[in-house]
Amino acid sequence: MLTGRYSLIRSQYLQLKRQLPWAYVSLAFSTFALAFLHRDAAPHLIGRTLPLLLVAAALARAAYWFNSRSSEVAGDEEAKRRLLTISVLGPFIGMAFTLWALILSDFSGGVNHGYVTVYIALALFGTLVCLLHVPRAAVATCVAVLGPLVCHTLVAGHFAETAMAFNMALVAGIVTWVLADSQRVFAELVHSQHKLADKRRVAGKLNDENLRLALTDHLTAMPNRRAFQRKLREMLEARQTTDQSPFCVAMLDLDQFKPVNDSYGHVVGDKVLVEIARRLMARSNSALFVSRLGGDEFGILFDGPQPLAERAIVELSKDIRQPVDIHDHQLRIGCSVGMAVYPDAGVVAETLFDRSDYALYHGKSTSRGSCVVFAEEHELAVRHAQRIESALQSADLERELTVHFQPIYDARTMSVTSVEALARWHSPTLGAVDTEKMIQAAERSGKINEITLHLFSKALIAFHKLPKEISLSFNLSAEDIASTTTVRELIAMVVATRLPPQRFIFEVTETSLVRDLDSAREVLGRLRTLGMRVALDDFGTGYSSLGTLHDLPLDIVKVDRSFAEGMASKSGRQIVSAIRNLAQSLGLECTMEGIESEAQLVETSLIGYRYAQGFLLGRPMPIDELLSALPQSLGAPLPKALGRRTPA
Repeated sequence: MLTGRYSLIRSQYLQLKRQLPWAYVSLAFSTFALAFLHRDAAPHLIGRTLPLLLVAAALARAAYWFNSRSSEVAGDEEAKRRLLTISVLGPFIGMAFTLWALILSDFSGGVNHGYVTVYIALALFGTLVCLLHVPRAAVATCVAVLGPLVCHTLVAGHFAETAMAFNMALVAGIVTWVLADSQRVFAELVHSQHKLADKRRVAGKLNDENLRLALTDHLTAMPNRRAFQRKLREMLEARQTTDQSPFCVAMLDLDQFKPVNDSYGHVVGDKVLVEIARRLMARSNSALFVSRLGGDEFGILFDGPQPLAERAIVELSKDIRQPVDIHDHQLRIGCSVGMAVYPDAGVVAETLFDRSDYALYHGKSTSRGSCVVFAEEHELAVRHAQRIESALQSADLERELTVHFQPIYDARTMSVTSVEALARWHSPTLGAVDTEKMIQAAERSGKINEITLHLFSKALIAFHKLPKEISLSFNLSAEDIASTTTVRELIAMVVATRLPPQRFIFEVTETSLVRDLDSAREVLGRLRTLGMRVALDDFGTGYSSLGTLHDLPLDIVKVDRSFAEGMASKSGRQIVSAIRNLAQSLGLECTMEGIESEAQLVETSLIGYRYAQGFLLGRPMPIDELLSALPQSLGAPLPKALGRRTPA
């Protein structure tokens, strides 16, 4: 990397290469013109032979410098050496041409005699301009040219020419000072450019490091869910262009892992995950890509046909089943795998991922410990999702939808500061439907905006029953943010309550924003302008979380529950603390989600998180149950009060 003095020297030389040839060209033509005027007045040697040699030398130097433009300087030391050569050679060349002109002037008279002084002046100032970036050479050339001129005019007694010489010296001094000032500006510009380049390099390294961290699981140091999704997209893109060969997408879930966590604690559980990850990574190669998707679930991509993929998974399963020695404990862990094969099971990432997940779920339910490949019978599960979508189309949303509320605590005072409204759907035909599946079906069917408005209306009715110290947090999907009608309706409903807008918090996830970040920024900015607050939910599960925090108008960051699981380890706590420090530097409050143990709550408070949410503090519940628990929980020293009062 070029920095400081040597980068300036090299820049000076590169500029000089572009300018100096023209100084020699100008000098050659001026010399030829002066010699032509004196061709008959001066002796042959002075008037013809010597100027021809000088012109030839000037043109040769011009050709050399023109030719040097196409060659790059080897390095700073070479540039320094060549600049030194110019600083020494330039004055000698200037003196040589000046002495010839002064000798020639002794054989001239009248107008031609005055032209000698003009020739010297033009040659001098032309050279000074071309030596703009080498002030030392310019000063030396001035002395080498003007010294002989002043001495000659003084000795010859030509007072008019002496005055002209001194005037030239004065002007040359001013020009030299201007050139030196220009060189100073040039030097500052070069230094600024290099500082900017250095900052860009540092920023590039930081971006690369952030990208690496964004694609790495913080506990196991293996590729994470983002890396898995990225690799899957790359493999699909390759198939769309040239390669149509099959590949396999698999989900691997550990068996008997929950009992390990329950019996030995999360610290031992984390060590088990780290060891399993090490074994999986040991098998990773150009065809086999493994990653941790979250919890005890791992993703596998195999670039090859099903038989080879099944063979590789058998080897992975054998490695996983080997005993894990943690302190004095020898633990045995199994695994179940679900696999989907491209293109038989699907040709888009979401389909392949979902169907491998369906196969895994089927395997854990019917043949735990095996590898199940998505097949025809698994279509039943897909059809079940379609039934959910169909039931949603004909649902009486006003009657079938309900809202439960989960409290969010101030970790400092252990009082409830807000509640998160969560959707519940009980279908007459399907019974209680999983909320996540319901939301997915609603997004696919285009019903999500209608459902959002129904849920928010019900949440507002319940919200009026809550104390004025408590705020309402409500989730928005990507389709909600993209719908100007839905956003306008939500704002109108908030205004109609006549409640302070600060009591309303709208939650969005980063994955819901990536579709149209500019539009999302505009919508969220509008909500904040009206006094409402915006929270980024599930922080840490998106692709470019740091960029999102910087670009979006936010008030609160809700850290994904997976980070609460990792707080049992030192590295996990450091990451959680780093997230909090980052948010604080941007003026954002932090909520830690997924608090399920008192140890996690204590760590959350010690690290400095303002808010906490999780089953330890309170499960989602109807408004009446929440109200009955609130008088005992507000300011209560034990945050378990709400958790005990609600069913699991």
